[in-house]
Amino acid sequence: MNQQELSLQIALSNFPGLVIQFHLDDKNQFVFDYLSDGCEALLGRTPEELMQNPKQFLEMMNARERTLLYKRLQKSVESLTSANWEGRVWIDGWQDTKWINLRATPRVLMNGKVTWGGVMMNITQSKKEKIEIEASRRKLAELTAHLETIKEEERAKIAREIHDDLGGNLTVIKLGLSNVRSKLEPHQAELKKNALGLETITDSTFDAIHRISRNLRPTVLDLGIVDAIDWQVEEFKKQLGIDCQFHYNQPDIKTTSEQSMTLFRICQEALSNIAKHAHATLVEVRLIRENCHVELSIRDNGVGIKPKDKHKANSFGLHGMQERIEMQHGTISITKAKPRGTLIKVNLPLG
Repeated sequence: MNQQELSLQIALSNFPGLVIQFHLDDKNQFVFDYLSDGCEALLGRTPEELMQNPKQFLEMMNARERTLLYKRLQKSVESLTSANWEGRVWIDGWQDTKWINLRATPRVLMNGKVTWGGVMMNITQSKKEKIEIEASRRKLAELTAHLETIKEEERAKIAREIHDDLGGNLTVIKLGLSNVRSKLEPHQAELKKNALGLETITDSTFDAIHRISRNLRPTVLDLGIVDAIDWQVEEFKKQLGIDCQFHYNQPDIKTTSEQSMTLFRICQEALSNIAKHAHATLVEVRLIRENCHVELSIRDNGVGIKPKDKHKANSFGLHGMQERIEMQHGTISITKAKPRGTLIKVNLPLG
């Protein structure tokens, strides 16, 4: 062995993984042409053992992992691009499972056969960390969903108390004022005027209570999501004088109460942002049911949202929208509309 070969052997021996070269025979079975010394540390088998009996490698994984590995290799052959596969293998001698990553580049030989050369790495630790992070995210999403449910329930409770208690008291006050005013003598014109003014204030307070109650718990949702968003659009037009159009493909789209609230709140937040920031003259809201999904889109012709603004903390309530839709396993995208403005698109799975 010359110096160059010795240096290469030393480098391969110290490589933190397994260097491999393999091909598939006429029966589509693995044949290892080369395995570095890292084989035993990674797979619990010596290079000689696996080269003599390559089936041992496939027997380390379940049927699903094997199928996926062959699919990756097939795609690699068809496109002559690197194969990238990761999966679990069972190391019988250690009674342990490892996550490994195989990356190999194909090369077509003179006889037309394909051989792969690459590396196999132990990714168990990073995979476990990824799984733990995903589990933490799921728990966080569940907690957020639970808190959101509690929040909506509390809003509904406050709305009922405002409507029933304050509304009831105001009704008594209004009737009392009306009764007092009717008993005042003609010469008590100033008192009559004051009583009438108090009745007007009472009426305004009634309106404020109804508005606050609707915002806390939109009773219009009881009519269905289509009617609820239609009402929202009409209120937007009435209050701001901005042309706002609503289109839908089904008059009665069935959603759960949580889904309806999610879509309603996102539309509410989007229209609020348009009113505050967009300087728009036209808004289009669409609610489309397709198979097992419903898509809500809100488009305006305003100044548009800057890409950097999407990543600001609490920017225009975008993070709140994202959290709401993720709770329902949906997706949301916020992009620049053409020719100008902003397009918010929400896709929510039903069922």
